[in-house]
Amino acid sequence: MDVTQISQLLDQTLSPDGNVVRTSTEALDRLSSLPHFPFALLSIAAGGQNQGQRIAASTYLKNFARRNIEVHEVSSSKVSNEFKAQLLRTLLQAEPSVVKVLVEAFRIIVVAEFVKQNSWPELVPELRSAIQSSNVISSGANCEWSTVNALTVLHALVRPFQYFLNPKVAKEPVPHQLELIAKEILAPLLTVFHHLVEKAIATGNRKEVETERILLLTCKCLYFAVRSYMPSAVTPLLPSFCHGLICILDSLSLDHGDTSEGDSLRLKTGKRALLIFCSLTTRHRKYSDKLMPDIINCVLKIVKCSSDVSKLDFLSERIISLAFNVVSHVLETGPGWRLVSPHFSFLLESAILPALMLNEKDVLEWEEDAEEYIRKNLPSELEEISGWREDLFTARKSAINLLGVISMSKGPPIGSSNNGFSASSKRKKGEKNKKNNQRSIGELLVLPFLSKFPIPSNATSSDPRILKDYFGVLMAYGGLQDFLREQKPVCTTTLVHTRVLPLYSISSCPPYLVAAASWVLGELASCLPEEMSADIYASLLKALAMPDKEDTSCYPVRVATAGAIAGLLENEYLPPEWLPLLQVVISRIGNQDEENIILFQLLNSIVEAGNENVIIHIPHIISLLVGAIAKSMHPSQEPWSHVVVKGFEALAVLAQSWETFMLEEVEPNDSNEKRAFGQATIARALSSLLQQAWLTVPLEAEASPPPSCIDHSSKLLRSIILSVTRSNAIAELKLSELLLVWADLISDWHAWEESEDMSVFDCMKEVVSLHGKYGLENFFVRQIPPAPAPPVPQRSIIEAISAFVSEAILQYPSATWRACSCVHMLLHVPNYTSETEGVKLSLAVVFSKAAFSRFRGIRSKPCSLWKPLLLAIASCYLYYPDTVEAILEKEEDGGFANWASALSFACTRSSEIGLSAKSELKLMVMTLVKMIERLRGVGNPSTDLLRDCFTSLIETSVQLKELDEEMEDEQNDEESEDDDDDEDEDEIEDDDEESESEHEETEEEFLERYAQAASALENGVVEEGDAEDQDVEIELGTLEEVDQQRIVVSLIERYQHALIQGQALSSELVSNFINAFPDCSSFFQQSL
Repeated sequence: MDVTQISQLLDQTLSPDGNVVRTSTEALDRLSSLPHFPFALLSIAAGGQNQGQRIAASTYLKNFARRNIEVHEVSSSKVSNEFKAQLLRTLLQAEPSVVKVLVEAFRIIVVAEFVKQNSWPELVPELRSAIQSSNVISSGANCEWSTVNALTVLHALVRPFQYFLNPKVAKEPVPHQLELIAKEILAPLLTVFHHLVEKAIATGNRKEVETERILLLTCKCLYFAVRSYMPSAVTPLLPSFCHGLICILDSLSLDHGDTSEGDSLRLKTGKRALLIFCSLTTRHRKYSDKLMPDIINCVLKIVKCSSDVSKLDFLSERIISLAFNVVSHVLETGPGWRLVSPHFSFLLESAILPALMLNEKDVLEWEEDAEEYIRKNLPSELEEISGWREDLFTARKSAINLLGVISMSKGPPIGSSNNGFSASSKRKKGEKNKKNNQRSIGELLVLPFLSKFPIPSNATSSDPRILKDYFGVLMAYGGLQDFLREQKPVCTTTLVHTRVLPLYSISSCPPYLVAAASWVLGELASCLPEEMSADIYASLLKALAMPDKEDTSCYPVRVATAGAIAGLLENEYLPPEWLPLLQVVISRIGNQDEENIILFQLLNSIVEAGNENVIIHIPHIISLLVGAIAKSMHPSQEPWSHVVVKGFEALAVLAQSWETFMLEEVEPNDSNEKRAFGQATIARALSSLLQQAWLTVPLEAEASPPPSCIDHSSKLLRSIILSVTRSNAIAELKLSELLLVWADLISDWHAWEESEDMSVFDCMKEVVSLHGKYGLENFFVRQIPPAPAPPVPQRSIIEAISAFVSEAILQYPSATWRACSCVHMLLHVPNYTSETEGVKLSLAVVFSKAAFSRFRGIRSKPCSLWKPLLLAIASCYLYYPDTVEAILEKEEDGGFANWASALSFACTRSSEIGLSAKSELKLMVMTLVKMIERLRGVGNPSTDLLRDCFTSLIETSVQLKELDEEMEDEQNDEESEDDDDDEDEDEIEDDDEESESEHEETEEEFLERYAQAASALENGVVEEGDAEDQDVEIELGTLEEVDQQRIVVSLIERYQHALIQGQALSSELVSNFINAFPDCSSFFQQSL
């Protein structure tokens, strides 16, 4: 292979010209199928002409490995030993920038072969030899291998073992591969770790970057090795290793102004050391108990630096945060209480409260980045935090967590003897009842300590010392919810009345304190006494309406207050009056987009919690919201702004609440006029908003409206449709035009998500129903657009809907049930005429193709998804048997016979599919009759297929008859059974609640439960949607009028000799059929 050619192509991938990059990438993709292509990339990565070329080769090799190994899970034989050996040599010698990229390709191969298949036996010995002979470890001047590179490779090798590999096993042993790595590499490495630590510390402020990097990599490797497992070879070396980690932590200068690379690496090593301590105390108590005294002494020195947290950079603050976490983990253990309890006063005064106090960084962040301040200090359910954001784990949050753990801890029993340490060491979490006679530290120490700080008043509110201190006190109260939940209500009542609510009455109270006070009320939502509701909501409403001050924004106050109110409502802590709350929220909407987002979410919470208390106000609220949203919406903007999306979400919740309450709670004759007026008001407002969103795009703009908020827009459109009670309302609300745009948008929908597509399917049903009542323009055939638009026929409403349904069947397993239900509705319910019969045929073609293609992918093993797919094809087959047969045969040789056989199998009582709904059985009977008639019309029908179909027809007919009889019996005693069931369920629920409150899940039970869940997930081949989707009756339209018994009897009469005398029917099946249909006994006399 020409390496020069590949080098040139790699250089071209770095070109600023997009066309050049595309052409060179396509050329590389073509060459990648050649056997020596990976070797060429390695050669260039190791010895390319320039760094850019070497990194490009490494990057392409990484992506090549991901495509061919990680994604497709290629077997180990695809990666030759020669290539793996060359890759390892390259990694050990390459420059750092290349190693950083190339090691990802190595990791992919390691996971595929070494971890999953336990192959590549020479890897560990070769890596051990490389580390031993590397430049730093061997102290040789002319060493071939780099120690940093070798440890980077080791890091990639150990990293996959940081998590349990087999979640189906409750107590998974240490993998053999990890034991091998620990014995051959980690254990020898840890023996020299202490010498490397001494060397690093001896240099003082003149840190050697290479040594610091080696220490960091070693700590990372051990962290991944012990995060979940504990290799046996590591156990005896833990004391020495932890002593080395403590030495590193003791050497840290968190307030050091120098930001050199060596200092940064030392801080990262310290951070990793604390993570190791967290893992040891939480996962490996057996080995860490003896190390706890030294660990605690070490971290106590770190947490006292919290008083300077405002002056520290992010990494230093993260170290303090982790130190607090280590103390928390140790305190939660038996011996840990004895170690930490003597330091409680020190922790409160010198570590926790200083971390909680207001500082200069907080004030600056409040003014310059209020959103970040809120996320870090005033989090609530209204905040959307996605992913694992390490920057949110601040020293303040860790200090609050530690304070909560301290407050919940119990002192030793009164009269404990000298062996009290031994007794406390054996305490278990489940022994709560034995601690009832002990007072908690929160009661003994925490609350008295916090009460020493005076609450600000009008006279002292401007005192910066009092402001800073009391801000910390409020933060502390926010971490005591678990403790207060266990106390008598009077304790919380006193605290809130004397230490929190007075702040709202101070005329010039700093907004920092008001925001913190609101956050505290939200945090304590689960333990607030009911009698305080009026005072609490009065205070919160005052804060929610707080205007900005001249020099200070009060936006964080309003956001924290909104979050607090949402938290109270979530905990069913309701306001005495709802109208004042609604008035304040609505009055604030429209001022700022960022604030509108929070208020929209709060409004959702209010509507969901308020029920009948707020329903009467919904029409007026919707009208006001539409006006506010319209100001922020620009139809050509793609995607819509976040505030518009949240506004649509709020409108959808309001519309759904109105519909649910009016349909289920209000009597038919109760305020009909008011209800109709309210529904009309809602429909007009929502229609005007959707018209602005969808119908105001300029004609010259060829692009369609953006597919934003499809789920919420579908809910709004459905609400408009439900309001229609007369035909002229369709034109007034411009429903036909809106439905055309909506149908076009969903026809190109590809972002499948169950929570979103549900509303689309619900809207479809109402669209079909509306057309059946009043008729819709463009429903079957779309009119050709007038000039100057080109006269190109476009999809009608039902054609666009069918595109969405067929795509759902093909692409999204969880939507299969709902999509197939729509297939029946779209084929059977609309009234097709001779002019629109072609549309119906096109739908049958699209649906049968999609359903059969999906069925082919899952037919290897019968599962519940068989049923909706088979029945969807059956509905198509009933109308166009010739067309469907041709489609199935075109898709696959013998496709029709395969579908018919599967359909027959699904009808049997012994199958896993199981037809249960009456509509399913009716459809199956009609389909089998049609199929048998056509098979009889063929010159030489398949005897086996004909027998299977007729047997299934007999069995399905019996099931349908039995179901009719069962439904009649159930109707007779349904009410009495419901009453008995309700009483029984109440008793069962009470019993369950009692048993749940008494039982606390142990670690063994937790692991066993998750192992069972993992096994269930692995065994579940197909994601099959919600169970409720499987119970929905399919719509048959006019086919409901078909007399199934008559068509079955007619079929048997016509083909009696071939179907009965020519087939071997079981006597039990014949007997069951005659019992169900006595009039047909004469047909089966010879079979008995």
